[in-house]
This record gives sequence, C-alpha cells and structure tokens, in this order.
Amino acid sequence: MTAQVHDDKEKKATRAEFDSVVNMSASQLEKWLETDESKSVGQKKDGDSESIGHKSGKHIIEILNKNVDDLSESDYEHMGKVISYVKRHSAQEPAHIDGSNWAYSLKNWGHDPEKK
Repeated sequence: MTAQVHDDKEKKATRAEFDSVVNMSASQLEKWLETDESKSVGQKKDGDSESIGHKSGKHIIEILNKNVDDLSESDYEHMGKVISYVKRHSAQEPAHIDGSNWAYSLKNWGHDPEKK
C-alpha cells in the first residue's frame, strides 16, 4: 500500500475539515479516553484489547499536539479517516444521545456531539 501524497492545498483543506469535526481539545480527549465509558465501546480487531476508535483517539491527541509543519503523511491519512468516521457516524444519530454508545464512540474520535 503506497502512502497517498497530499499537496499543500489538500493538506490545508484536510486540516480545516479536521478542525471542524474534532471539537475536543487534546486534554479533553485524553481525559475522556481514560474513562470506562470510552473503553466500553467500539469494534476491536481480532485479539486486540483496545478498540479501533480508542486507538484513533490516541492518534488524534498526537495530531492535536503537533505543529502543522510536523504533521506526517500518516497523520493526514488519519485525519481523513476521522473526518469520514465522524460524518458517517453523526448521520446515525439516535433518539437519545446522552450516555449512548453512539455518543461515546464519537467522543473516542474527538467529536463530542453534545458540545455546541
């Protein structure tokens, strides 16, 4: 699998969209990932004890803590995954958001659906 090379215009657009869907700060996300609720949701790959979303949250924290010039191709690829996950998952909003697995999953991906 070859890494996709993004030009500056694509990178800028990806960062802007990432910043609009990720509405939690690195410290908020870090605190959230330590909770039992965060660890209780998400799909796990075979034999993995940590969910895909929980791992994603850790990568998002790394991205949020980096300077723009230090972002790697894999960071940009992950930002793209985060954008599409949050958009796709947000479209499946349940009747009751508070305390739902749906909200917990989104928060693992850096998006708090209850934040205005």
